[in-house]
Amino acid sequence: MAEELLKENAAKISGHLTWSLLAVAFLASFGSSMLYGFNLAVVNSPAEYIKAFYNETLTERHHWTPDEHFLTILYSLTVSIFAIGGMIGALLVGRLVTKYGRKGTLVRSTALVFIGGSLMGFSRWFRNPFMVIAGRFITGVHSGISLSVVPMYLGEIAPKNLRGFLGLVPSIHICLGVFIAQVLGLSEVLGKEEHWPLLLSLVLFPTLVQLMLLPWFPESPRYLLIEKGNVHATVTALKCFRKKGNIQAEVEEMQEEQRSLSSIKTLSVRRLLMDRSVRWQVLTIVVVNIGMQLSGIDAIWFYTNEIFRNAGIPEPHIQYTTVGTGAIEVIAGMLGCFTIERVGRRPLIIGGFLFMGLCCAGIAVSVLLQAQFPFMSYVSVGCVVGIIAGFCIGPAGVPFLITAELFKQSHRPSAYTVAGCLNWLSNFTIGFVFPFLEDATGPYCYLIFCAICWGVAVYTILIIPETKNKTFLEISQMFATKNSIQKEEPTPNSHLKLALMNGYGSLGLHDEK
Repeated sequence: MAEELLKENAAKISGHLTWSLLAVAFLASFGSSMLYGFNLAVVNSPAEYIKAFYNETLTERHHWTPDEHFLTILYSLTVSIFAIGGMIGALLVGRLVTKYGRKGTLVRSTALVFIGGSLMGFSRWFRNPFMVIAGRFITGVHSGISLSVVPMYLGEIAPKNLRGFLGLVPSIHICLGVFIAQVLGLSEVLGKEEHWPLLLSLVLFPTLVQLMLLPWFPESPRYLLIEKGNVHATVTALKCFRKKGNIQAEVEEMQEEQRSLSSIKTLSVRRLLMDRSVRWQVLTIVVVNIGMQLSGIDAIWFYTNEIFRNAGIPEPHIQYTTVGTGAIEVIAGMLGCFTIERVGRRPLIIGGFLFMGLCCAGIAVSVLLQAQFPFMSYVSVGCVVGIIAGFCIGPAGVPFLITAELFKQSHRPSAYTVAGCLNWLSNFTIGFVFPFLEDATGPYCYLIFCAICWGVAVYTILIIPETKNKTFLEISQMFATKNSIQKEEPTPNSHLKLALMNGYGSLGLHDEK
């Protein structure tokens, strides 16, 4: 009977795509998610110019000429410190979104981009190489925050029938950021020695647009009602985002979720990990977020230029081929975004990881055989494109989306903290370990990525339910059996009884602070 009442109420709260929803999705992603993709790729093309700058300034300031090995270490630090900043940013997410809200956190975090972008932009003028490293670290902290907060915000403002579409808008902007960095890094654009500080500091402009326009839109209605108890502000926010539809039914659904919580206060990460009522949800975000980074997508860029070179692509043209793979990322991301509400989350995750695993195996086989069969070099190129396309269609964005969908309001911030930390830690690990792994195993390392991809696909088939067009409370009930949590029948006057054992919370955790 509980499920029938939930479905009856949930049927009333579907919504249409309004200009305000689309504008918020664009602004939040354009000024945050796109910067993450941009910063991932922007340091690749000016690598030699940055090393030369480090060499010149260290010689001038310290009268010491560093060797090539030291410059490589310093450049590697410049690249990897972005991920370290991202991990720190992810650790701050829970506290920030609880104190300032989802939109409030995004607006306040723009200060980090202005500081970091300015440091990088003026680094050559001040002749200080450590301004570049500090700027990368600070922009990494911003990306660590926004990579979790943007999908959380969009997941909470979206009606259930549009949550998948809006939830994948950030992943499109991540791919777009990578593509823009690749295009601007071409030697005909800003890929010249005199322009690299400008290239690194371009992050200021999207952030400025976000800072000017995003504050005019409302905060997350779920945050306003469930965490702040402000019914008037909740209704005002829903009227802005919905225009049409049954707002009252949506408010009642939020109140049902509020009644089902053991505590309105946000749980800490420790309490989240100890809470047996969400153990399968926690395990799920661990698997999909680690799997997303260890799937080989980051490592593929270490091997891309060599694969293209072995396929006979002339050296001057490789940069354009790389831009072509960036365009494929954007197209694949858009394909996933516009199909997710039709096919669901599971097919995109399962299909994406299975296809990536197949392409990883294809790279291993083709590289091993291309000495005997020259045409295998073209198979390698096709497999690189396949891994990129398979990743961007589903695994690139769906893990962030389902992190919002699998948890109720009190658990969601800590869930994003866990997911974000694992994501950044895996990103840093694969970037650090892959060169040694590739030296030790050669192309066989891609068979390891193949096994990881197929493992995540199997886990999804067996464990993760389809969350398309379902409310957060319905998704909670779907996991109740797996978590061995008792379900209670509602009374005639309340859709769901305030019961500690109904979906979330436990007696042992209720009084903890």
